[in-house]
Amino acid sequence: MSGPVAAMLWLTVVVGTAVCLFRAFWEFLVLALSASARAFHPRTAGAPDPRILPVGPEPARRAYWSRLMWVDASVSSRAAASAVRHRLLGRWMAVTARRMFAARRPSTGYGGHWIARALCFATAPGTALGAIAGALLASVVVVLVHLVMWLLAGVVGLAALVGVAVLRAAGRAAAGVRRVRMKCPYPGCYRPFPLAVHRCPGCGAAHRELRPGGFGTLWHVCACGRRLVAVSLAGRDRLAVECPHCDRPLPAGVGRLRVVHVPIVGGTSSGKTMLMAAAVSGLHAMTGTSALRVSFATADDRRDVVELNGQLGTVGWVRKTQGGQPRALMLRVSHRRRHRLLYLYDPMGEALYDVDSTRRQEYLAHADGVILAVDVLADPRVRRGLSADEEELVRAASPSEPGPWQTYQTFTGELSALTGRRRGRLPLAVVVTKRDVLDRIERLRVPSTGIAPWLATVGLDPLVRDVGHRFRVRRFWALSAYAATGAGPLVSEQRRAAETVLWILARSGLRVGGLLSEEARERPADLSLPGQRGAPVQDRSTR
Repeated sequence: MSGPVAAMLWLTVVVGTAVCLFRAFWEFLVLALSASARAFHPRTAGAPDPRILPVGPEPARRAYWSRLMWVDASVSSRAAASAVRHRLLGRWMAVTARRMFAARRPSTGYGGHWIARALCFATAPGTALGAIAGALLASVVVVLVHLVMWLLAGVVGLAALVGVAVLRAAGRAAAGVRRVRMKCPYPGCYRPFPLAVHRCPGCGAAHRELRPGGFGTLWHVCACGRRLVAVSLAGRDRLAVECPHCDRPLPAGVGRLRVVHVPIVGGTSSGKTMLMAAAVSGLHAMTGTSALRVSFATADDRRDVVELNGQLGTVGWVRKTQGGQPRALMLRVSHRRRHRLLYLYDPMGEALYDVDSTRRQEYLAHADGVILAVDVLADPRVRRGLSADEEELVRAASPSEPGPWQTYQTFTGELSALTGRRRGRLPLAVVVTKRDVLDRIERLRVPSTGIAPWLATVGLDPLVRDVGHRFRVRRFWALSAYAATGAGPLVSEQRRAAETVLWILARSGLRVGGLLSEEARERPADLSLPGQRGAPVQDRSTR
């Protein structure tokens, strides 16, 4: 081949390659970016993406950053690469370059004049090289664009994860500061849980993961399209909630307010239920004269108290507590800016007859304080030496079974196993019940002060000694729950009954110390009996 002819052929290849490179580069670049953009378009507006499979039974949609963002980015990258590959191998190589190497027009495939056919054949190598070079150059630009896209997606995902971690840590810190521990109040469950089940107010779907996470950072989108706040501090706890273990409804604010568990322990017919009714009535009575605010947590709690007060107003007493484990009576108690959710447990006396039945009282493991109802008239040592008329009074008062010392022994024997090592710090309110009957017996008349020494004097010194040994925080009261309930209740007795609960609430951080009597506000005294080493001069326990 002569020099001029070879030079002409090389010039044809170079010019053809340059011209085709410019055209192919922009064609491949526009095609790849268009395919990438179309990958982000929703399949159907407002409908879940079929590429994202649901995670378990949770009705919320996955947050875009947690899954769909990465699916879109991956689909976009694959769509760009596929578009460039198919256009290069399909249109440019299989059609255009192939026709030109066959000396045919690339647009129609016809040969035409020999000059046109020669020109097509001469420019075919340059066209093929230009298309390949343009595809490679466009691919480099597309790769750089997608690297930036993946980098931005990583920044967004990392920011979302940091937001989730910060919001969860803030929620845990707020719950830790307020000492919020969520536990089920229903018998047969009583189990703690880190997160309640929240019901969507639109469709009623149960959301078990309504917190910052893969379903959303600040809110979740329900399957019905409704947005649900996922942060406790932003109002999540205003939704209807349920226990995740037994699916029974919980009071509003259970994840926001500190729950104070207070079981009322005592033997059968010791006056526990009447004491609880007197305490609830006393708390409501104090709302009109102080900053204290008390309300029922649920409609069931209101109904139960109304039925209980109806029995007291009709016959003057309540029926024996029935059933196995008790359902907590739930009250919202507020004083100024501090709030508590109070759980009062009233188990039947038979629940503490023996070790096995006591161990089944799982709510004792959550106790923040205990009220011990002491029926002095049930102890044989106390009744020793009573006259026939006094014995008649005692029998009419239906003494509890078993006596207070036996009930206390069974209760405290299992308390350590149920509560761990909290017993020493657990407040114990010892309440002597049936004071109206005790005051009618001269030898058992209750003094205005010094309930603990009086109990030791009448024959319950083992109980007083053991309380002083086991419980560093304790108080003694004496009251007549009968006089505090029913028709024409005595305000003074109602106040004493309410003080037993307020004293425990004060130990939980609710600032109600100003509502307590002077004796109840004092620091716990050493309850050693007079004459022992370190015995106090006078016990200032309240009546």
